[in-house]
Amino acid sequence: MHRVITHWFAAVRLLVLGALWLCLSVPIPAQTFTTLYLFGAGGNPDGGLIQATDGKLYGVTAGGPGKEAGMIYNITPGDTFTTLHGGGGEYQGELVQGTDGNFYGTVLQGGTFNHGTVFKITPSGTITTLHNFDLPDGMGPDGGLVQASDGNFYGTTEQGGTNSLGTLFKITPDGTFTTLYNFCPKRGCTDGQGPTGHLVQGTDGNLYGTTGAGGSGGGYGTIFKITTTGTLTTLHSFDLSDGAGPNRGLIQATDGNFYGTTYYGGTNNSNCNYGYQGCGTVFRMTPTGTLTVLYRFDYTDGANPAAPLIQAMDGNFYGTTSGGGNCTNFGGGCGTIFKITSVGTFITLHNFEKTDGARPNALVQDTNGIFYGTTVDGGKIVYHYCGGTCGTIFSLSVP
Repeated sequence: MHRVITHWFAAVRLLVLGALWLCLSVPIPAQTFTTLYLFGAGGNPDGGLIQATDGKLYGVTAGGPGKEAGMIYNITPGDTFTTLHGGGGEYQGELVQGTDGNFYGTVLQGGTFNHGTVFKITPSGTITTLHNFDLPDGMGPDGGLVQASDGNFYGTTEQGGTNSLGTLFKITPDGTFTTLYNFCPKRGCTDGQGPTGHLVQGTDGNLYGTTGAGGSGGGYGTIFKITTTGTLTTLHSFDLSDGAGPNRGLIQATDGNFYGTTYYGGTNNSNCNYGYQGCGTVFRMTPTGTLTVLYRFDYTDGANPAAPLIQAMDGNFYGTTSGGGNCTNFGGGCGTIFKITSVGTFITLHNFEKTDGARPNALVQDTNGIFYGTTVDGGKIVYHYCGGTCGTIFSLSVP
C-alpha cells in the first residue's frame, strides 16, 4: 500500500510540474511597435497627442522658419493624417480640448511681439489668437494649458514677467488674460524659476506644477502648489541627488499622490547629456510635499526624461526618455519607452533606433488600449529645415 501511495504522489508531482512547464513555456506576446506617420516639412512635433471626443488624436509641431512653421493636425488610430492648420508659429506642448469642444494651446514664438501666443482652434481648423504675450506678462509659453473646474485655462511662461524668470497665468475661453504669479520675487529664487511644464489641477482644487530651476536645494528646480487666485506654496526643492530639472509637470494618480520625472540628476553618473550630474529620475510626491525617488536612470535604460508620465488602464505609469537606450547612431541616444509601478518596479518597453524615431514626447493611451506618441526627431524623411529628420507618430501595443 505504501508503494502505491508513493507512486501516486510521484505521478501527481509529474503532472503538476508538467503543467507548470507548459504554462512557463507558452510565449508571452511581445509588445508591437508601429510607425504610423513620418513628418517632412513643418515637422518636429515638440509635444504629445491627445485623444478628442471624436476619437481622433490631435497634436502640434514646432516646424521651421517662415513657410515651414509648425502645424496643427489630427490622425486617426488607423493612421489617416489631416493638417488642420499650417504656419503661425512654433506650436509647443499638448493641446487641450475645452468643454466647448474646441482645442486650446500655446505658441512658443510668434504673435504680435514674437513672444508667444495662446490660441483656440475648432475641430474643422478655424484658428483664433486669444492672447499675444508682450514680455511684461510673460514670454515663451511651452507647457500647454489645463482647463480647471472653473472653466478657465491656466498655463505658464518660461521667461518674462516682472522678474523676467517666468509667470503663471489664467485666461478665459474668450481671451480675458490675468497674470497670477511672477516667479523669483525673492533673493535666490527659492520659489523657483523658469516653469516649463504643464499644470495639473489636484482633487483639492489647487494647481500643481514644476519649475526647471531655482529653489532652496541649489537651484535644481521645484514643485509648487498655487491657488486659482494666485497664492503659491513651494512643496519641494530638488537637490540633485533626488533629481534636477523637473521641467514637464506632474500627474495626480488614483492613489492621490503626484508623479513626475526630472530631466537630470540622481546618483547614476553615466554618459548622459549632463555627464556627472546624472541621467534623471522618476519620483512620487504626496500632496503635502513628501518626495520619494522611485527610479534613477543609468543611460542604458534611458536618460533625460523630457515628458510627463501617464497612468494607464492597468494602474501602472508609462513614460519616455529623450535620450539613452541602446541606439548607436544618434548622439546622446535615441530614447526609450518605459513602464514603472507605483513602488518603482521598472521595465524598458522599447528602444528607439532613429529610423523609427528619436527623442519621444509624452504618451497617450487610446480608448482601444493602445499607446500613441510622437518623436521630435528621427524617422526616414530627411529635410534640411528639420536639421536632418523631422520626427514621427507611432503606436505601441502592450499586452
